[in-house]
Amino acid sequence: MNTKEQHPNARPRPVPGNNEQYHSGRGAQINTPNRFLSHERVREFVEGIDDWTEDNPATVFLEEQAKSLVNKVDSPDVGMYYSMNPYQGCEHGCIYCYARNSFEYYGYSAGLDFEQKIIVKKNAPALLRKFLMHPKWEPLPISLSGNTDCYQPAERKFRLTRQLLEVCLQFNQPVGIITKNAGILRDKDLLQEMARKRLVSVLISVTSFNEDLRRVMEPRTATGAQRLRVISELSAAGVHTGVMLGPMIPGLNEHEMQAIMKSASESGARFSAYTFIRLNGAIKLLFHDWLFKNFPDRADKVWHLIESGHGGQVNDSRFGLRMRGEGPIADLVRQQYKTYRKLYHLDDERWELDGTLFRRPGEQTRLF
Repeated sequence: MNTKEQHPNARPRPVPGNNEQYHSGRGAQINTPNRFLSHERVREFVEGIDDWTEDNPATVFLEEQAKSLVNKVDSPDVGMYYSMNPYQGCEHGCIYCYARNSFEYYGYSAGLDFEQKIIVKKNAPALLRKFLMHPKWEPLPISLSGNTDCYQPAERKFRLTRQLLEVCLQFNQPVGIITKNAGILRDKDLLQEMARKRLVSVLISVTSFNEDLRRVMEPRTATGAQRLRVISELSAAGVHTGVMLGPMIPGLNEHEMQAIMKSASESGARFSAYTFIRLNGAIKLLFHDWLFKNFPDRADKVWHLIESGHGGQVNDSRFGLRMRGEGPIADLVRQQYKTYRKLYHLDDERWELDGTLFRRPGEQTRLF
């Protein structure tokens, strides 16, 4: 038995032969408790097969008629004014994703539930149109998405993101997009037309070129090579495209920063951003469980490196510091980013998207 002290609140580390199932194709391997629920259903003993049914590993789409879509972003350090999310939950399964915590508001777990139960806002295009028609709306950029990836696998079936872009193009509403899915290329025609009017800016998230790491850390996402192809094709189409390195995780992928930025620049990226790993809420438990299952040889080291970047914790809620970290490791990542950002000409500021073209259908241009 391993008697080494474990992190508080962490579940026991799995050992070979304990018959614990690993959910291939999923990032999270457990369902963490929902902090908003007073009761939950758990399995205490693996022998209790007569009174327990395993969760269906297949993805389930839950269609809803949402009450609202566009949200004001009050956080001063995320670089967006408003956001809209056509989907809640995300099949990409990125183990570090901060959006997992928000899934608890729907009554689900931030763990496997987040990847298996995808809430689809079928009326999202109608809600956006209603929002933009409001006479008091000033056309500030809206981000797709501020939470889950708007081009996750569900988009191939439901096409809500494309419909939202069609509404934005009709109104000349500026949009910022961040994604790690090559599915964005299905909408290259719309993005190219919007780019001509300076209505769109795109960030492609690239975290690793190591496929063994990507397959377990971001299991249902595009490969690093595919993401470079997205940057190349969008840039060639005239779409202002950048690269997002987030999060950088010491001991796992931070050493790839130079290679990612160099390749992204050569593919046509013109600006960049990055974040340092932070594990807030339930993500702390999910990431800890995932880390020791996938990288037992270096899990302790990686965990302590993350702690060193947040003053001995794995999370920091202070604006300005929470996504950059502090201390020697975080400072080293920051200095590398600044160096490579300049070296590879990824220091273009994001486009000031043009809101002057905004028009509501039927609205006449004022000449005087």
